[in-house]
Amino acid sequence: MPDSAPDLTLSLHPRITDVPAADWDACAGGGNPFVSHAFLAALEASGSATGERGWLPQHLALRDPGGRLLACAPCYAKSHSQGEYVFDWSWADAFERAGGSYYPKLQVCAPFSPVPGPRLLARPGSGLGPEALGQALVQACGELGLSSVHVTFCQEAEWRALGEAGWLRRLGTQFHWHNRGYASFEEFLGALNSRKRKAVKRERRDAAASGFTLKTLRGHEITPRHWQAFHRFYKSTTDKKWGRSAYLTSRFWPMLGEALDDKVVLMVAERDGEPVAGALNLLGAEALYGRNWGAIVDVPFLHFELCYYRAIDFAIEHKLLRVEAGAQGEHKIQRGYLPSPTYSAHWIAHQGLRRAVDDFLARERPAMEREMAALATLSPFRQGEEGCEA
Repeated sequence: MPDSAPDLTLSLHPRITDVPAADWDACAGGGNPFVSHAFLAALEASGSATGERGWLPQHLALRDPGGRLLACAPCYAKSHSQGEYVFDWSWADAFERAGGSYYPKLQVCAPFSPVPGPRLLARPGSGLGPEALGQALVQACGELGLSSVHVTFCQEAEWRALGEAGWLRRLGTQFHWHNRGYASFEEFLGALNSRKRKAVKRERRDAAASGFTLKTLRGHEITPRHWQAFHRFYKSTTDKKWGRSAYLTSRFWPMLGEALDDKVVLMVAERDGEPVAGALNLLGAEALYGRNWGAIVDVPFLHFELCYYRAIDFAIEHKLLRVEAGAQGEHKIQRGYLPSPTYSAHWIAHQGLRRAVDDFLARERPAMEREMAALATLSPFRQGEEGCEA
């Protein structure tokens, strides 16, 4: 139990289904689908996030004396660092060269999803903040005999609170599009400088003229045929880009579609009625989250159309505040997606490793801030247009 909440009971659960969905979602809220019970359950039931794959669920729960769930966190005992997108391989290598055991570690995250959002989930009115959950995670780490705890792609408020509690803080960057109340895609284009505006128009025109039928599908509109094709696209991407086996199984996609229904948005290109490319998004309360892309054809600008421009169309139509287009990709800047910070917090038991990582992060953070400032100067927006988060 955290010192700040001595009457609470801490438990760890090897299956998300051990926690009732209504209780979990009462803590998670409805804003971010990647920490929903349905998303996490689909990962486990499909065989994607399991102990056999190095993702052993150890979901944390804090309950009051009456057994009511007050707070929780999606946790995994990890035997490797794959599928996380906040890279600590150098930390692991250095520690193991020195004779330590970095793995297993405790990862607090949405598996395989570099999507910022809440990680320390507390029921409204519980009075529990990130500090209490941070203490509970340290306790769980000790009880399990793990080396460290890593809370990745968390919210800034969680990052700051954990930092004040002595955790190490890491800064990263992604590229997000922000909706400034645009009434249409054309109005968004009007905020760009002339050269970039012409380039975007040309890319969209060429994609539309490629001979493919382009569709935006939601919920029940996405059929088993689409999911079968999308798994082929996904595997094509992982094979070409990383040369490794896919993290997500073929069973995951239809399970995700059934579990999240209209929160699943698939941008797809079809040729003669058959899907040949697709971009998967999940819909949150304020944002559209771009997640996976793949294709079995090589067509100029089709990737940009399905992943970025149709996502902007969707966000404008549904009055969403932003589109988060996933990890990496400075090419997104010229298409209106500007650098935004991402946050992670780390607790390391071994004092020597902790000091070394703290020193590394103290140098990395200002370097990352300088990099984001430099990237922001590449903005395609006309002078005087905000175009980025205030």
